[in-house]
Amino acid sequence: MQNFEFPYERTLKTQLPAAIQALIGEAEAIADKAYAPYSHFKVGAALQLADGSTITGCNHENASYPVGICAERAALTAMDMTDKAKGLKAIAVTYKAREHSLGAPVAPCGMCRQAILEVQQWQGRPVEVYIHGPNGEVIYLADASYLLPFSFGSSDLHAAKANI
Repeated sequence: MQNFEFPYERTLKTQLPAAIQALIGEAEAIADKAYAPYSHFKVGAALQLADGSTITGCNHENASYPVGICAERAALTAMDMTDKAKGLKAIAVTYKAREHSLGAPVAPCGMCRQAILEVQQWQGRPVEVYIHGPNGEVIYLADASYLLPFSFGSSDLHAAKANI
């Protein structure tokens, strides 16, 4: 049996560069605006684009659970996918939860991991990922592909088409 190994760093928000601290701060601020009346688990995501601009998104729950959207995908859908020059440099994700006392970082769900990876594959360069917990701890990954081993991407669709 083989094991996955990938580089990541555990650090504190206060030990990161000022620009990344600000990005996490934007994710924290937008988390306050999340609509989470059922889970009370508010998530905020902030994207840092290559030109230095940012886009934010928060989760929006729905009584019909599958209809809701996660913060990461809310932010990513606001990104202009026609402008590869702007591209996505980094994403910061955090949460605020009334009944979650650990405070440690919580990774994006599988759908969000796939969405982040799709952007990385589309632009052809790594996306940095900062997963922040309310306790101030941050898990940093230099490449979004580490979030989703055995991922599915456009190359899989092309391979499947060739075999039909």
